[in-house]
Amino acid sequence: MRRTISGVIAGLAAAAIAGSAVLPVASASPSDQPTSRASDLAGGLLGNGTDHRDIDRRSGDLAPTAAQRTAGQRARGEVSFNDFGTPATVSAARAPIATGLPAGPEAAARAYLRDNLTLFGLDAADVEDLETLAVTRIGPGAVVTLRQRVDGLVTTQGGLVTVAVRDGAALHASSTLSRDTGALAEATLDEAEAEVRAIEAADLRADETTVLRVREVAVPTPSDGARRAYEVVLAEDGGHGAAYTVLIDAVSGELLVRESLVDHLDEDNPSWDLFPSTPADYETTERDTWCWTAALGCDDAVDNGASPLPWDVDPVTGEPTDTTIGNNATSGKSWDLPPNLRAIERPALPREDRTYDYTFDNIWQEEQCDPATLTEDDGNDVDAATASLFAHHNRLHDFSYQLGFTEQTWNAQQSNFDQGEDGNDPEVGKAQSGARLGIRDNANQYSTPDGVAPWSNMYLWQPVAGGAYVPCVDGDFDGTVIGHEYTHLISNRMIAGPDAGLSGYQAGGMGESWSDLVAMEYLHELGERPKGDTPYVTGAYVTGDDRQGIRNYDMSRSTLNYSNVGYDVVGQSVHSEGEIWSATNFTVRQAFIDRYGKGNAAQLRACFDGDRAADQCPGSRRWMQLVFDAWLVPATGQVSMVDMRDAMLVADELRFDGANQDIIWDAFAGRGLGEGASSAGPNDTNPVPSFASPFADDAEVTFTPTGPSAGSPVRIYIGEYEDQSSPVADTDPATSLGDTVAMVPGTYQALAVGPEVGHQRFSFQVRAGQVRDVPVRVEENLAASANGATATGDGVDTEQLLDGTEATDWSAERADVEGLGVTVDLAGSRAEQVRRVGVSAFYESGSRFNALRRFAVLACDATRGSDCADPASFDRVFVSRPDAFPGDGMRPTAPDLNHASFEITRTRATHLRLEVLTNQCTGGPDFQGDQDNDPATNTDCPTGAPTVAAVVKAAEFQAFRR
Repeated sequence: MRRTISGVIAGLAAAAIAGSAVLPVASASPSDQPTSRASDLAGGLLGNGTDHRDIDRRSGDLAPTAAQRTAGQRARGEVSFNDFGTPATVSAARAPIATGLPAGPEAAARAYLRDNLTLFGLDAADVEDLETLAVTRIGPGAVVTLRQRVDGLVTTQGGLVTVAVRDGAALHASSTLSRDTGALAEATLDEAEAEVRAIEAADLRADETTVLRVREVAVPTPSDGARRAYEVVLAEDGGHGAAYTVLIDAVSGELLVRESLVDHLDEDNPSWDLFPSTPADYETTERDTWCWTAALGCDDAVDNGASPLPWDVDPVTGEPTDTTIGNNATSGKSWDLPPNLRAIERPALPREDRTYDYTFDNIWQEEQCDPATLTEDDGNDVDAATASLFAHHNRLHDFSYQLGFTEQTWNAQQSNFDQGEDGNDPEVGKAQSGARLGIRDNANQYSTPDGVAPWSNMYLWQPVAGGAYVPCVDGDFDGTVIGHEYTHLISNRMIAGPDAGLSGYQAGGMGESWSDLVAMEYLHELGERPKGDTPYVTGAYVTGDDRQGIRNYDMSRSTLNYSNVGYDVVGQSVHSEGEIWSATNFTVRQAFIDRYGKGNAAQLRACFDGDRAADQCPGSRRWMQLVFDAWLVPATGQVSMVDMRDAMLVADELRFDGANQDIIWDAFAGRGLGEGASSAGPNDTNPVPSFASPFADDAEVTFTPTGPSAGSPVRIYIGEYEDQSSPVADTDPATSLGDTVAMVPGTYQALAVGPEVGHQRFSFQVRAGQVRDVPVRVEENLAASANGATATGDGVDTEQLLDGTEATDWSAERADVEGLGVTVDLAGSRAEQVRRVGVSAFYESGSRFNALRRFAVLACDATRGSDCADPASFDRVFVSRPDAFPGDGMRPTAPDLNHASFEITRTRATHLRLEVLTNQCTGGPDFQGDQDNDPATNTDCPTGAPTVAAVVKAAEFQAFRR
């Protein structure tokens, strides 16, 4: 019986979910986004931040037994323990953790566990009872994933063990195993009661919530052993809001875990018209044509064996659906909130000839966001958008399949063709999602567990006053955004088995990074060039910002390193933390290209299509393969960047026989993730960086203050940021950090900071084996409170301008911020010659558009009889350029607002005044004027967002003699 289109949609609407983190896409604060017309989603491209709403109430920390500790001391390699009192990781640098195991991967993994029963707190029967979830081949090796069952129930949020094996040796083990596998208490709640409690725990309304799956599970806990629980997967109706996996204790009814699922040309040859990456500009309407097989008029043939059937064929009937429904994806118009989260209003209008070349007139751009374009059923190019989303989702499915995201590793397909346990979960793509509801400037992916159809929302983009200054475009035509969102599904499913996903601050950041990196490599291997100054900009088309797109940095031009975790303005964001991982991985990628070459278009395409093994591919593909392989190594999604560095090293041992350990280590070390790097866990925002590599002849660098204030101690930071970053050295002999650091050879940017000397930037280069002093010239900051300077003036926290750190800030508020300021009484009673000032527009809370943009410096000399308490006694000695802090494009970014130095006219003064001329809202030319044809909005920042325009913030004001 042939399944109808409506039947397919109804079937999808009836399918169910389990937990995986769906993370958003970009780096901004909730306060950056006025509620009018802006996306109020929990996560997404503007980062509204569901990333920190996970709850885990399984308290306690079960210590390993004395016998386990003894076994750990005797084991090969280093052993760390998890909260369940079992090994979190067992690893050894450049050596196996066990040898002499059977040749078969599963047999080897089980033999390793049987040989280490005491270490893992198990007995032989426990090992025998472990369920085999996956045996994933990685080159000549494999990662074996096993799962505990307790009292007949599968475990979730724990209970996994992964063992990386090769040639009868175990290379690495990771676990969330529980030592308690005994009988569970009987349930006192039924499923209906569990649903009620889960909805309450999710802080949702029952009449606005869809329950997607309920099942009975066993949940390991540190303090109370395994507990019987109900796993309830639910989401707000409409598919634009919150979605959770909630674990409710089946006996007590209490909440155990709540995990957010939102991360922000003929009849037999179907074809799709689309932009393979992005339009080159905002006038382009001519698209390429992708066909299943090569034919006249096709720009690209897409069949590569990863999909057994053409993309538009129903796997049940084997017949074409004649629309945007197939085995890997279902895509459709979604202008209004549908009754079910994964429902679509309709797929693209049927084409019996299977030529999906819907008209694209660029209407949203041409009409400048006029909501009148959303009145006709097929208006606003919605079918062209649907075809684009459908084609990209299918191409990403095939690309990732060749890299290892298959039925065995829990990919998304309607049918698994007897290759995996679960199907019924194709990706549901919602084109122009929420368009008639005014939801804008976003994209997100709901990364559901295996067997439950995931879904992704692509949105229209529109400028928002004081929030996001973007063009009137459709995210369905930006391949960097579509690829980013689909990768959330990949990473969340491949890490830690089919039911859990990435969880924790650093893990969330890596999730954002992997999504950028995979989208970039996907387009690179296709030979496509997205809009942007370089091919490495995420979201240049949707944001209109060719310099850095949705991020703080183009990933190929980033200065970030592991010491910068927590660096971004407006609090902490997994999106900005992800940029650290992107910068690091881009360095690793380049090291692989340097060793194995960049390849040509034909070689890259052969690798993309799976016609070449990874060890026959150019360097970037080898790196990409290791990214996918590494996801299978940890048994938990609560991973740090250090954990995933180690996972990539293990993947290289499995895939390439460890041939690339040196370049991987050196590249990671150059970004602060060297052999001494450590993290207190996945939520650590103050990790310990290390720039040393076990494969390099590291230099020994001693930082030595010189200059007029050589005796003043300073902290040394690698990179551009001080606020929230971790110093690598401290010249104060009273601290434990020390002034000497081991560093892999290279060129470094650095920052010296001290309460008496302010911020001093410098750079240096080190060579292999070098032992050298790096001189750091420091000068007295005449405006430092540590030196006796004081501040008075407008607003609050004026003294925080003088405290020598960007971690605190000054703010003032008035309808017109021009003229607001702070007067600084310089230290001492004599007049000082001032030649330079340092100013920072960084801040800790509020809108990016509050930050200082243009300022003036005024001076007064009390030693010459001037009354410096009288503003009339001050003379203006410096006016900054209009873009002193040059926030532009979509919004101001962290590097735009960072501490900067300004030379002023040589001035004799006892007092200086920092005077505001504009903030980002009032002074940024990109943020002025009404920029769309939507009668419901005013995008001019000063008048459309007056509360943003009326606040100004700055973090530091410093003054120097030279």
